[in-house]
Amino acid sequence: MDFSLIETMRWEPETGFVRLEQHLRRLSRSADALGFRQPPLDTLNQLEAAAGGQVPLRVRLVMTYRGKIEITTTPFTPIPEGTVWRLRIAKAARLASDDPLYRHKTSRREPYEAARAEFSPEEADEVLLLNERGEVCEGTITNAFLEEPDGSLLTPPLTSGLLPGILRAELIRERKARSQVLKPEDLGTGRLFVGNSLRGLIPAELVGES
Repeated sequence: MDFSLIETMRWEPETGFVRLEQHLRRLSRSADALGFRQPPLDTLNQLEAAAGGQVPLRVRLVMTYRGKIEITTTPFTPIPEGTVWRLRIAKAARLASDDPLYRHKTSRREPYEAARAEFSPEEADEVLLLNERGEVCEGTITNAFLEEPDGSLLTPPLTSGLLPGILRAELIRERKARSQVLKPEDLGTGRLFVGNSLRGLIPAELVGES
């Protein structure tokens, strides 16, 4: 099997890893679903040994089919307060709602890379993908959220075909978000956010033609 499982998480000098247990649980579930060996018993020790210092870190764990892991760290700069990401919707790239592979975070990223390549960094900070039914799925590196009038969040359901993000799952578990099918035209009815476990929730706006 020529692809790997990936988990990307944040480490903070004062508090350590953010949502570590959830990341390791997802890694184990994906390994089981895709026929990988389970993560090594010392994965936690390897992560803790890799992190340290006085600045926040982006920690990337890659695990092969045989269960070998590689951990890399780079300094992480939080997104400045008040930042609003510009979103566009991919025109050509689509996700297949019935493809189970894209419900796991792996190195197979062809649709996401194709969607990102449709726009330059100057045109969009993030690109949303639709499925074959024209439903909103997710961004290339984030899940999508639409704010309702009461402040709660709507996010596309897994049946639309998307990665069950760690932050998304936490917001649903805390009853701050719920899943609902969203179409591009729905995105103009409230405030938009995108987010993931590494970066948190990021205010966003849809620009250009959808």
